[in-house]
Amino acid sequence: MFEPVFIIAAASLIGLVVVAGALLRAWAGWLELKRSELDRDGTPAREEGSPMGAARIEIADLKERIRKLEAIASGVDL
Repeated sequence: MFEPVFIIAAASLIGLVVVAGALLRAWAGWLELKRSELDRDGTPAREEGSPMGAARIEIADLKERIRKLEAIASGVDL
């Protein structure tokens, strides 16, 4: 009545559904773990100092990178 091809196909489909369900459950658990990590560590890393100082450092870093890229583009070795 049932041919072996149909039994193998059905078993493969059931196995695929089980594996997909397990992966989705693991993904949901991982997302929940990351959410709980973010909620637990919600305090900013830098509470001292002003954000203006950090912005100045970042701008200086960007200017330095631009200077290096311009030197590379013009063929000057640093």
